[in-house]
Amino acid sequence: MSALKEHLNQATKDAMRARDKERVATLRMVNAEVKRLEVDERRELSDDDIFAILNKMLKQRQDAQSQYEDAGRDDLAAIEAYEISVIQGFLPEQMDEEELSAFVADIIAQAGASGMQDMGKVMGKLRPMLAGRADMSTVGDKIKAMLK
Repeated sequence: MSALKEHLNQATKDAMRARDKERVATLRMVNAEVKRLEVDERRELSDDDIFAILNKMLKQRQDAQSQYEDAGRDDLAAIEAYEISVIQGFLPEQMDEEELSAFVADIIAQAGASGMQDMGKVMGKLRPMLAGRADMSTVGDKIKAMLK
């Protein structure tokens, strides 16, 4: 069992002992998604796979939160904000803009990328290194800007 999956299970048990219903519900939702993917793919998920799930769930909640705020549903936006905070607690610390730019520039140099045709090669090198530490759409935008 991956360390992150074990950490999620332990956090769920701790939240149950503390009778924190909202946290338990959020953690059960994450655990259910992990379990669903394990059953669908018939394999044990690695920490990187679970980071990808957490990032996807985080992005979904951020989108929902902004839609609820636009619709004036602050009660539902608050629920999404709480779920975001719980999910972020299991993700590694995100890279800041400067650090990410320097990292992307370094990988582009290492890969010898010279144009947009090399974007796939750069993304292939970056994806495993940045697992959970940066939003891949932001990374893609940075690569595009640097390869033009």
